[in-house]
Amino acid sequence: MGTVETFLNSFDLSNLIYYLMRAAAALLCIVLHEISHGYAALALGDQTAKRMGRLSLHPLHHIDPLGLLLMITAGFGWAKPVPVNMNHFKNPKRDMALTALAGPVANFVIAFVALALASLLYRVTPPQSDLLFEVLDGAFTFLFYTAMLSVGLAVFNLIPIPPLDGSKVLFSLLPNQIYLNILRYERYVSLALFALVWMGILDAPLSAARMAVLRLFSAVVGLPVYL
Repeated sequence: MGTVETFLNSFDLSNLIYYLMRAAAALLCIVLHEISHGYAALALGDQTAKRMGRLSLHPLHHIDPLGLLLMITAGFGWAKPVPVNMNHFKNPKRDMALTALAGPVANFVIAFVALALASLLYRVTPPQSDLLFEVLDGAFTFLFYTAMLSVGLAVFNLIPIPPLDGSKVLFSLLPNQIYLNILRYERYVSLALFALVWMGILDAPLSAARMAVLRLFSAVVGLPVYL
């Protein structure tokens, strides 16, 4: 994947602290994304995630190593899917779509809040000669990474290709027979998606979508876009 290669070639130990902040931000986005799926399913009648301990805030219950690596290096990635049993839903297709949407919606909310807080810090940050500047600058950077990665996770998961969340929303609009036929080939479609991600083919459109959302949120909270 082109983005990963660029990251490895440009890696500098002096920037380690920034990659650690990106990792922390990625974990925050992933954990809240996945437990949002779990709580949505629980509210709609499925306790599978709760019984399997997936409503936990512990990162190890949710991370997928490769997905986390891509989140840190490329800004897009995935987590370990929360188990959902559609048979427990009153309206399986509709409730599955709502459960799938809960993750991306949570990420958009996280991004908006993070940018709002970053906007506040931008207005109160003292002159660069002040020691407090370094602390607030680090907090600003973390909030920006959180917003960027959270939007990236949401945008990526809204792609209507299995097993991403967007596919479950799309399938809810299809006739049952077509829906079941597609599910049979979900494994193969997932492999094709992985190949597209690894080759970097999706980098440009995903980056454009992420930037559009970040610009919109920044405009709403009054954060200068050039930052």
